[in-house]
Amino acid sequence: MGMLKIIELHAFEDDTLVQKFDMKDNVIKKGSSLTVRESQAAVFCDKGKTADVFRAGTYKLNTDSLPVISKLLAWKYGFQTPFKSEIYFVNVKEITGIRWGTANPVPVQTEYGIIRLRGNGTYSFKITDPALFLTSVAGMAEYYDANKLNKALRTLLVGSISSAFATCKVSISDMTSKYAELSEEVKKSVATRCGELGVTLTAFDIENLSVPPELEKAVDENARLGLMRNNVDVYVKIAQADAFKAADGNGTAGAILGVAVGSVLGKEVISANTVPFSDTCSVCRKPIQSGSKFCPECGNPVPKFCSKCGKPIDAGANFCPECGQKLI
Repeated sequence: MGMLKIIELHAFEDDTLVQKFDMKDNVIKKGSSLTVRESQAAVFCDKGKTADVFRAGTYKLNTDSLPVISKLLAWKYGFQTPFKSEIYFVNVKEITGIRWGTANPVPVQTEYGIIRLRGNGTYSFKITDPALFLTSVAGMAEYYDANKLNKALRTLLVGSISSAFATCKVSISDMTSKYAELSEEVKKSVATRCGELGVTLTAFDIENLSVPPELEKAVDENARLGLMRNNVDVYVKIAQADAFKAADGNGTAGAILGVAVGSVLGKEVISANTVPFSDTCSVCRKPIQSGSKFCPECGNPVPKFCSKCGKPIDAGANFCPECGQKLI
């Protein structure tokens, strides 16, 4: 059994979070040197229990630098004898840009009821309490890597999306504009649980949340109808203007096409909004109910058009003067 004079770990490999120091049957003597590099913490343990924790720096081991070990070993008056301890080096640097995604859809309460969302993004974390992490997560394992911790964190984070939706009162229609707010709420909601693991979540970002395809289609259709409801006068006026233009200068075929387009669009808008008018007055531009012969606002006669050729006809005429179509 030899005397261990220098204790240090040059670097962690890959995604290592915890690496147990290999004592190689050596013991620690008074005055042994401990070097802890930046992004590392060294945890001394006695009989499976965490004792003294060292952050970045160089230390000479004695009763002053090892107060807990000294107490456990009953060193009342100073470092009395070489001892053997378990030493763990813990990676305390920030681990960034870790991908997360929903393996299964997350049920969320929305204005459309409970729907299932899929999403993805990134998060970052760091170990802020090495001793607590060692006992609560790593379990004094000789080696523990980030992949094992990431599985637990992803489950915790994805599970918090549902509660974040409820807290922020986010709707499907404004979901994409609320990613930052949702991300912050998820981060806040898991802070306590992460703290119990000795971990701090330093960042959580939502890059995308998607609804089922059928709901996405329904939302788009609802938005389209909403746009039509808000612009019904514009649609009707455009359709009528096109019809008049076709009747005046583009011949019979153009007139029929213009009237047909205006009629179809007008019917769709009227159907969507249950509006009881189908025309507007050419003088005062007020809406006129279907079947009216005169404008109820200014008294202007409502023009009529031949259903066959689209040419305007005089009130009271029985036949179209252009094509001879009998008028109903």
